[in-house]
Amino acid sequence: MTTFLKSLLGAGLLSLSLGAQTPPGGHVTPDPGTTPLAATGPLGSIHAHLGGFHFYSGDMKRAVRVEHYCSHAATGVMQCVVYDSDRPDARLIGVEYIISEERFNQLPGAEKQLWHSHRYEVMSGLLTATGLSSAEEMNLMKMFVTTYGKTWTLWQVDRGDEIPLGLPQLMMGFTADGQLDPAMVAGRNRELKIDPAVVRAQRADLPARPVAAGADAWQHEPAFQIPDHPPGPPTAKPHR
Repeated sequence: MTTFLKSLLGAGLLSLSLGAQTPPGGHVTPDPGTTPLAATGPLGSIHAHLGGFHFYSGDMKRAVRVEHYCSHAATGVMQCVVYDSDRPDARLIGVEYIISEERFNQLPGAEKQLWHSHRYEVMSGLLTATGLSSAEEMNLMKMFVTTYGKTWTLWQVDRGDEIPLGLPQLMMGFTADGQLDPAMVAGRNRELKIDPAVVRAQRADLPARPVAAGADAWQHEPAFQIPDHPPGPPTAKPHR
């Protein structure tokens, strides 16, 4: 078992049951002929539930609230499935890969521009760990504050798409106050009964180092994004 995983287990994350995330009265009627499966295989390895916000690289005004369900993949590497809520009927909208600072510093420069830092998200309280005690959440945030994420959205629910359309879109994380619509944060805080001033004070002493060079590239150069439309059909060659 690696140190990275031990830090998660030491934070008490194995006690975090996905079933316990279901809001009171939450219920989804399965399609006829289907039977809900127990959390086995890869789903059974999920140890952490993190809530936060992302924005589309190149368009900070398109922010979305997201829920991550994460598991350990390798030393210094986590993999997360990203949903648009924590309800039983939540839509799986993307994936995020989270790596340690050591791993990030080993990446080539071109790759680094795809990754965002978690420093501000942690220190500001934008990133939360649902279902944990205050002490357990602090242990988790102590580890996450120096990590980096690469996130792809596959389903643009913020524009009302009823099915996943278009191409994967690169997402980024917020890095400073005033970037995210205050109403979005206030709504989340009311729902989860979060006092942002208290959270910031509690996290003020976390060992947050300066963001590694190359991360959050959108702040220093044109933001990278995949054009959100597939190429047109190939042009038919005339018969000779």
